[in-house]
Amino acid sequence: MTAARLVARCVRGLEPTLAAEVLRHELGTILHLGHREVHFRARRPPEEAALTLRTADDLFLLAARMPDIGPAKADVGRLAALADTAAPPGPVGGIEVSASFLGRRNYNRYDAEDAVGRALAGRLGTPYHSRRGGTAPPPSARGWRLILDGTTATLMLRVADRPLHRRPYKHLTIPGTLHPPVAAAMAHLAGIQPGHTVLDPCCGAGTLLIEAAHLHPDARFQGFDNDPAALQATRTNAEGVPALRLRRGDAGALPLKAASADRVLCNPPWGAQVTPSGTLARDPARWWAELSRVLTPEGTAVVLIPDPDALTTAIANGLTPVHLQQVRLSGAHSHIVRLTRVSRLTRSRRR
Repeated sequence: MTAARLVARCVRGLEPTLAAEVLRHELGTILHLGHREVHFRARRPPEEAALTLRTADDLFLLAARMPDIGPAKADVGRLAALADTAAPPGPVGGIEVSASFLGRRNYNRYDAEDAVGRALAGRLGTPYHSRRGGTAPPPSARGWRLILDGTTATLMLRVADRPLHRRPYKHLTIPGTLHPPVAAAMAHLAGIQPGHTVLDPCCGAGTLLIEAAHLHPDARFQGFDNDPAALQATRTNAEGVPALRLRRGDAGALPLKAASADRVLCNPPWGAQVTPSGTLARDPARWWAELSRVLTPEGTAVVLIPDPDALTTAIANGLTPVHLQQVRLSGAHSHIVRLTRVSRLTRSRRR
């Protein structure tokens, strides 16, 4: 029997990270890296991959492919042919289809979704729930994904009952909450070891610390935030993380001893979605000075920044960027940066 071909979808920029996660867990053989997706030949049941992958937004079983139909609205009906070769998923309580495409088209996503969804429903003998009217499908409906990339039209079936980025722990959210798969990628990049103290000076709803605790349950976690609502969101979301200590605190003047954090993970309030408060409102550069102060000499920080220009201040405060990775979040480019401490001897030699 031929092994299933799976397609893991992700945030733009995380494709290599997601591929590395597939290989690290021996989930399959990488076949292709594309725009926001990683194709791999499964070595394990698809359901096991869905439970394992943390940097994926979603996971699909490749069902059918055909040449892209192009931009003409008159050709949308041709997409129904994808249903002819798609393997039936077994008994279902309905079908929903989500479509996306690259390039200009003379039709919208709902036209493409309806062409495929109605054909699938007719073939499988189950209702089709169109997304055109904004009505949510029933929980029993199976999710299908249609992608037109300019060359190929690909139809896929979601493996899990909901997208992987919708974490069960995420009960509360606040403005600026980090996308969980990006948080998982940052936590992995930090190289956390058992016994490490992991700090988030601006923990928000706790996503970074919770993802890190899932990957490294033998570490200790500390979270600070100036906003009581953020701390309450973290407490609610992190009910299953006993090694997490939360306190209200100013990220620019933390109540911590120098060199007390082995790892720092943070999505600081740079002012786009969340306005800085406390010390950082008066002196944003204070963020890097405080980070350098609390990090151990062998420590590592992984931070999300909007612009690499911010690294000039980081370097001036004794931090060395050793990895920079661009990702696209909420329609804007951001950068994941990993930094290490620079010893005083090295700094003096530089001068």
